[in-house]
Amino acid sequence: MKEDYYEILGLSKGASSAEIKKAYRKMAIKYHPDKNPGDAKAEEMFKKAAEAYEVLGNEEKKARYDRYGHQAFEGGGFGGGAGGMNMDDIFSQFGDIFGGGFGGGGFSGFGGGFGGGQRRAKGSNLRIRVSLTLEEIANGVEKKIKVKRKVQAPGTTYKTCSTCNGTGQVTRVTNTILGRMQTASPCNVCGGSGQIIDKKPADADAHGLVTQEETVSIKIPAGVEDGMQLKVSGKGNDAPGNGVPGDLLVAIDEKEHASLQREGDNLHYDLYISYSEAALGSSREIDTVSGKVRIKIDEGVQSGKILRLRGKGISNLNGYGKGDLLVHVNVWTPKTLNKEQREFFEKMANDENFQPNPEKSDKSFFEKVKDMFS
Repeated sequence: MKEDYYEILGLSKGASSAEIKKAYRKMAIKYHPDKNPGDAKAEEMFKKAAEAYEVLGNEEKKARYDRYGHQAFEGGGFGGGAGGMNMDDIFSQFGDIFGGGFGGGGFSGFGGGFGGGQRRAKGSNLRIRVSLTLEEIANGVEKKIKVKRKVQAPGTTYKTCSTCNGTGQVTRVTNTILGRMQTASPCNVCGGSGQIIDKKPADADAHGLVTQEETVSIKIPAGVEDGMQLKVSGKGNDAPGNGVPGDLLVAIDEKEHASLQREGDNLHYDLYISYSEAALGSSREIDTVSGKVRIKIDEGVQSGKILRLRGKGISNLNGYGKGDLLVHVNVWTPKTLNKEQREFFEKMANDENFQPNPEKSDKSFFEKVKDMFS
């Protein structure tokens, strides 16, 4: 069963309109989302209080509720209750009980202005691209980038917008068959900030802002990918009227590596060896994202062999370890031969040891690819 609206607000049934308003105001302050960030229970209580006040704060709806209870609003016949309202609806419809809105009644100390009756303006975002090497991506890096952003000019002062009285919204009330309907829209004078320019220096723009170059430190985690976008909060342009600064959006540009190709968290390296190295075995130094390493090549290695160096790939962005480095062995066939070399290969052409004789352990190309991704 739905909770009794009077009990939600901690009142008895005979409470006056002033007591109802006072009780709702007290609950709204206590459970406001800006004061309880991420607290689902507080948000639920905030909505319940708004639903109760939406009915009990209206004399006609209150009279029906006192007589019939919740049944008075079932089926949508009367339009009561705030159960389907979202936070913006609640803020715009009930913000005025705080005397100038949630933000204009002395409750601006919680985050971005206390509540939604006044929506603090937000500055515009800035966008930049940062080029990273594969080594930087593999291990994470901190970059210091110079950006030009608009900031509030020293000496700029603001005053309360007289059109919206600092709420940032203009409220209109119309009478309908279901009672009074209240709608709110951003103030067209202050743009929703609730403040307008009072004084500003000559070099500031119409919003009291000037362009300033700033060095921003950006911590880029290991494992980011080309085209991915990161956000540095509050490092975009300032907002007029002491609003909330915009964000700096950082697009990742992955530089091409000279010898390594990336595939997710894994890296691929093409290793070319001679016939002699393939037949006799060898060791070769190859590139990795953490420096060069030397690997052993067994004698009799076949072209297409894949050597896996575990943990030599890219760190996973979500913390699931590191990928591998897959070394693809390719036996290089000479394109030209001198007389002695030609004679040697002609002599070996019919030699039994030089005839292809794959064993079951010598997997096909498709089997190798399948193993690589298993």
